[in-house]
This record gives sequence, C-alpha cells and structure tokens, in this order.
Amino acid sequence: MPKKKQSDENKPKVNNPNVLGLRAEVQEQLITDTMETNFMPYAMSVILSRAIPEIDGFKPSHRKLLYTMYQMGLLTKARTKSANIVGQTMRLNPHGDGPIYDTMVRLSKGYGALLHPFVDSKGNFGKVYSRDMAYAASRYTEAKLSSICQELFRDLDQDAVDFVDNYDNTMKEPSLLPTTYPNILVSANQGIAVGMASQLCGFNLGEVCDAAVAYLKNPDCDLSSILLGPDFPTGGEVVYDQAAMEEVYRTGRGSVRIRGKYRYVKSENVVEIYEIPYTTTVEAILDKVAELIKAGKLKEVSDMRDETDLNGLKLAIDLKRGVDPEKLMAKLYKATTLQDSISCNFNVLIAGTPKVLGVRELLEEWCAWRTGCVRRRVYFTLNKKKDKLHLLKGLKRILLDIDKAIRIIRETENEADVVPNLMIGFGIDQVQAEYVAEIRLRNINKEYILKRVQETEALRGEIEDLEDLVENPSRVRKVIVGELGDVKKKYAQPRRTSIVYEHEITPFNEEEDIPDYPVTVFLSREGYFKKITPQSLRMADTQKYKEEDGLRQSFETTSRAEVMFFTNRQQVYKCRLSDFDDSKASVLGDYLPSRLGMDPEEAVVSMVLPGDYSGALLFFFENGKAARVDLSAYATTSNRRKLTGAYSDKSPLAAMLHLTEDRELALYSSEPRALIFNTSLLSPKSTRTTQGVQVMTMKPKFRLSEVRYLEDTAITNLPRYRCRSLPAAGALLKEEDGDQMRLL
Repeated sequence: MPKKKQSDENKPKVNNPNVLGLRAEVQEQLITDTMETNFMPYAMSVILSRAIPEIDGFKPSHRKLLYTMYQMGLLTKARTKSANIVGQTMRLNPHGDGPIYDTMVRLSKGYGALLHPFVDSKGNFGKVYSRDMAYAASRYTEAKLSSICQELFRDLDQDAVDFVDNYDNTMKEPSLLPTTYPNILVSANQGIAVGMASQLCGFNLGEVCDAAVAYLKNPDCDLSSILLGPDFPTGGEVVYDQAAMEEVYRTGRGSVRIRGKYRYVKSENVVEIYEIPYTTTVEAILDKVAELIKAGKLKEVSDMRDETDLNGLKLAIDLKRGVDPEKLMAKLYKATTLQDSISCNFNVLIAGTPKVLGVRELLEEWCAWRTGCVRRRVYFTLNKKKDKLHLLKGLKRILLDIDKAIRIIRETENEADVVPNLMIGFGIDQVQAEYVAEIRLRNINKEYILKRVQETEALRGEIEDLEDLVENPSRVRKVIVGELGDVKKKYAQPRRTSIVYEHEITPFNEEEDIPDYPVTVFLSREGYFKKITPQSLRMADTQKYKEEDGLRQSFETTSRAEVMFFTNRQQVYKCRLSDFDDSKASVLGDYLPSRLGMDPEEAVVSMVLPGDYSGALLFFFENGKAARVDLSAYATTSNRRKLTGAYSDKSPLAAMLHLTEDRELALYSSEPRALIFNTSLLSPKSTRTTQGVQVMTMKPKFRLSEVRYLEDTAITNLPRYRCRSLPAAGALLKEEDGDQMRLL
C-alpha cells in the first residue's frame, strides 16, 4: 500500500531551522557585553559566596554547616548521623549532599586538617595525610560540634552580627560568626576563585591570642617575637627563614619551608618517619622513593613500607649495612616531598572586597570587627535592661495604691479596656500597663512589688556602667583581651610543628654523593651518547655507530661533570653525567631525543661541558652573523633541565663553539670564500637570543658553511684571508689552502 502523506499538523517539529534548509538568524553581541552580563556575575559569585574566606575565618559553606549544627542543638546534645546533618544543611546550602559532606569531613577531628577541629566526629573520616584512605559514607558516621564552637556562637543571640535571608528566603542565617578569637589566623584555609586564590596557613591558638592581645595594647608591637611561625596539624618542622617569614607577616604573600620528622632505630637499622609535611601524603612519598630506587638513585635503601596504625603515622625505611641515616634523610629531604614549601596568600574578604593582608593588617581588621561585635552585644544588653527598668518604673507607680489597681481591673467591664484604664488611672504608658495587667494574682502583694522595685537602683547602676562601656574604647579592648585570655586558657595546645633554623640543618651535597672518576664522553652525529671509563676504553677503543653515523664530539672529563645538549630547535637540555650509566665502545649508547624527552624531529647539534660556567659560546649563522654569549647566561639556580631560547632563530645555525680564551677562527662560505679573524673582535652579549653582528658579508645565493679553529685548517697563506675589522667579505679560497669540493 502506498504511504499516506502526513498533514502539516502531524509533521514532526524541528527545533533547528538549519535542518529544514532555512537560515538561522544570528544576533551579534560584543564580547565585552557577554563578559559583563554572563561571566562577571558568575565570577563575583564564586569570589564572594564560595571560595574566599571572610574575617571570621570561614567560607559560606563552612558557616552554613556549623550554624545548621548549632540550630540542631549539637553543641550540647549527643552525636547524630552525618546524613541527618547534611540533609538539614541543604536548607541553607543549595548544593548536593556530596560537597556538604566533604566540607564536614575537612572540619572534622577524624580527618585532622585543622589544629582545632569544629566537628567532633565518630567513624572513618579519612586522614589528611593519606591520598587513598577514603572516608566512610555519611550514613555510617556520626558528628556533633566540638567544645571550641562555644566561642563561635557565644554572642549569636545577642545581635552581635547581622542575619540575612537564605537562598529561598525561608530562613535567616548569620552573615558572619562572632568568633571570640582570630580564627582567620588559626584555621588553615584555601580556595580557588576566578582570577584569584586564597591560601591561609594556621598558627598556634595560644600564640595568636597573645599576638592579638599585644596588638590591642600596642599596634606597633613586634609580632614575629610572639607569633613564631605557622603550626600544622600534621606536625613536622618549619625551616625558619627570618627574611621570608617577615615577608609573609608584612605582605601576606610568600612561602614557608616545612619538612617531616624521623627517628633512627639503631637496633633494627631502620629509619621511622612519624610526621610529614602538611602539603604531602604518605602515598606521594612512597611513590617517589620507589621511583628513585627503580632508577638506581637510592641504593642505600633495601625496603620502605607504610606501618601506620591506630598509634599514628609511621613510614619505615630499612637501611643497608653501613649507611649513614643522616645523609640518607638529607638526600630524601631534597629528592622527595618530605621537605616541601607551602605558599601563603592571605587573601580575605573585607566588607565584600577581596584584599591580600599581612598578619598585622589581619589582626587590625579582626580587632576592629570584634570591637563592633562587642559594642553591638553591649547595646543589645543595654536596651534589654532599659526596657526592664521602664517596666519597673510602671510597677513602682502601682505600689502607691495596689487597691486602686485591683479596683480598676475589677470594675472594668470589657477586657480590652483594662490596659487603657490602668494607663489613665496611674499615668503610665501602654507597655507598662500591659506588664502590670499580666501580673498573677498571687504576686499582687507588697513583698513581691517591693522586691521588684528595689531592682530599679541596681538596674540604673548596670545601665550607667554599660553606657560607659559603649562610649569607652579602652574598656571595650579590655573586654576583648579578657575573652582572648579565657580562650587561650581553655583551648590552647602546645605547638605541633617545631622550629628548626637553617644553620642547624646539614644540607645534602649531591656532588659528594656522586662517585668521582675519569670518563670519556662521545656524541654521534645522529644523537647517540656514550660515557665510557678509561679501563673500558683500553679493552676496546673502536666505537660502534649505526650505518652512515659517526663521531660528532668527544671530551675527557669526570663522572660528576655537568653537560648541556643544544638542539636544532633553539633549546638546551642540562644533565649530569651521573644520570647516564657507564657504557662500552661496542654498544650504540643512549639515544638522546628519547632519553631527554625531546620534541618531535628535534635533534642534538652540539654538546658543551660548562664546568664553572666561565668562557663564552660562539654561535655562527648561515647569514654570516655571529653571536658571542657568556656561558654564565645558561647557569640556573634551580634544577631546571630544559631551557628554551638557547640561541637566535632568525637564521639557521651553521656552527657552534665553546670558547675559553680568545683565538683565531677560519670561516668558510659556500662561494667558496674564507675569512680569518680573532674572536676578541666580537663583544659578548648577555641575551641568549641575540642575533649577533655581521662577521662575513654574504652574497644572496651563498651561505656560511663551516667554522674551524685556525690551527685545524689547511690554510697556508694566512695574510690573504685575515681581517682586522668586521664585517669582511673574506677572500676566494685557493686550491692549495683547502678542499673546495668539500665546502660546496
């Protein structure tokens, strides 16, 4: 049967007009408008409402979780299931249960990421020092608030901070938590926003309280003598650098070096690492040690294992006989994350504006904010007492004639008229009349009323004292100092991270660890490299190469020497000869492009042994230019293995020489011409990528083809080719002065 045609109503609707062959209308929009309307609101939301902590030391997610637990009564009640807490927090935090539970885990005692955890946890919450130890699901764990949270919520019901609507305007939540101590400096915090980040390291609570007290008494006090340095929950040691620490305290930016702690068990010949840096994990250390053992760079270790148990972290390293544990640990500190640096970026939201502040500025902001909280709390108490005094003044009027008050109430026909009649009868206002009308019958006696009235004088004294407190900044500071003293007395703990000074550390000397013996190195034209000892060379000195390959360079040196390989992509790779195994003349050697991880089609063009980085490198280009670059330009203070921009890329490289003293060179062009000049005519340059100066003037169709030391040439008529100034064209090469055909 033939198919029926579909009517227009039954035809499928197509959302994409291009499918029907129609042209879609494209509306142009400026990228600046798109950024302003779409991207900027997102960026500001991440900065202000997610990633950057505020002056109370919390991000919004932390604050919402802790306030929810406070509302659930978990400051005094027994623990409840974490899943229950997560579900309740969703009323304030519009996220899934996963991120909320992650937040709880980080704040928990079991995880151990904070010096003073806010969540008293029960169950498996993982460990901050382990990458693979996963925490249990929220239905298995339990939690409540730690006792230190009393200092977060103490003034919350006394109007110390503002309350704002939650995301759907059904609840109120605090905009900040009125912490009675500078939690911003005690609790470590980090966050990545859009275009900015924050990294706050924690300090010891006792030291922070002392620093805040000292600042309140003298804003110009020496904080570095009170605040010794960061304190981390995983312990370890801070390698104290006074200049670096003062930079962090002053600017809020910088880095702090930390390292693990170990002990040597002589009877078992075992090193036990029991504290590691806050920035690393057990698995990262084990993986790196295994990598070093596999590469043959850690021959002193026979085995390493994780013996962490309920007693705490422990990594055991079995040493081979005769190994010095101190030298081994110095090597591990250098080669692994057992010694690491933590970056500091004290970026904090101050009144909705992100600011990077030093420690003194953070204390200044916190003290100003805390002063405002205390004043608001005092105002709240003051108004309560004023209201009570006002009621007692009305009650005092009733004392003059209690029978009259009873008669007015009894003779009033309508209940609604009781308060107005009392107001008229005693000359009191509505609030006072309401209070009198609500007094129970059993309390309408002179004894009760006299006791209430006697409170009036005490209240007047308290109100005067509170008014003086509000108006007297020194008294407010004294209140804050007293609160800080109480916090230190209740919750301060000894430092977990000890301080060690630079001069107390024995640095690892890589040179001493590398055996020193003479070697000869060979580089072939196709990039094969060999390091051979004199004994091996005496046994067989005929080098093996691939077909059509041959020797490019050869040097006699020692196994501790550094070597640089220059490539045709204007890059240089730096290595130590100890990184290569001893080889034999009968093997091809290491293929450098693979061994050094070079880019595709990148090849080695020269090998240089820099030594003490004295002398210079001469680069000759096919356009006739030459550049003299001091070898010191390639020296690096870090362990960088690859440098880009090793020489200019404006013209192909014709030759490269390592110059230790000025010498005479012979340049050959493809015309063929030859030119002899002294390298003293070339001025050294400090920039590696300099194009150099014109040495040999070239005709358009010819190029500079070869450069030799003068003594290595066959030139006999030297004056013919020698020049006294540059640039020069050189002279046509005569047959008796060289092999012309080789140069074509």
